[in-house]
Amino acid sequence: MTAEVRVRRATPADSRACFDVFLASVTDLTARLGVPWEAEPEPLWKRLEPMYTHLEAHAAEWWVAAERGSGELLGYARSVDRDGLFELSEFFVRPDRQSAGVGRELLARAFPPGRGDVRAIIATTDVRAQARYYASGTAARFPIAALTGTPSDEAPDLGDLEAMTATVDDLAALNDLERTVLEFTRGEEFRWLLSQREGYLYRRDGRPVGYGFVGATGSGPIAALDPADQVPILRHIEARAATLDREELGLEVPMVNEIAIRHLLSRGFKMDQFLTLLMSSRPFGQFDRFIGFAPPFVL
Repeated sequence: MTAEVRVRRATPADSRACFDVFLASVTDLTARLGVPWEAEPEPLWKRLEPMYTHLEAHAAEWWVAAERGSGELLGYARSVDRDGLFELSEFFVRPDRQSAGVGRELLARAFPPGRGDVRAIIATTDVRAQARYYASGTAARFPIAALTGTPSDEAPDLGDLEAMTATVDDLAALNDLERTVLEFTRGEEFRWLLSQREGYLYRRDGRPVGYGFVGATGSGPIAALDPADQVPILRHIEARAATLDREELGLEVPMVNEIAIRHLLSRGFKMDQFLTLLMSSRPFGQFDRFIGFAPPFVL
């Protein structure tokens, strides 16, 4: 990295520039991997701005690299710490400044060694980034597939489950489920999720056995104590997405979650060619009964 580059702590004023770096980086990566993806910047920013605002407010570390003269952002990295799960939420460098030391400096600050009981990354398959993530003490555990389909508005068959709208009074129950499935809790992040998406608690005989979130522009997380309960939960989430006038419903499904993937494929959902990987410092959680946050910044 040259002397003309300054690495500093980010501020809220950097959010839009960080998004621009993210968009340029992902557009370049998907083209190099042969699965090109492009998006109109303004509509995508409008969709992702609430997530960026949330992450900036709750970041454990957030660093940017910028040109000293112009102040133009070249890259950024951000992490969150939830109950000891230390997760690298974003790590992007502008395509024309990659492999120049910028990424190494950002990662050292945003994802420092020794932080967290478990260190985790939802990573792309880019080999240059993979090398850095292995050097940071994580290893690939399994791929995550994005499955997308047109949601049906047919009345879902919930069997013996009862779907209850979740409120802030249910934060303890949501976190208890999360702790059982993933070993860690989201804490107050569930409060933010409830402000952004419809949230549901699924009960059997009055006992919470799962939860799910779906909104007009995103979905997840979804979790169940029993993997089989994901089928009725997903039917309900799909019906709610249709009610919200979603033309497409996208879900980020760990590929060890065979029940969810088989169910969604049977419903006509398609698996995207662009896969991500869960990387972590050690195995954790029961991902055969969990579906992550979409878009996939964090679990």
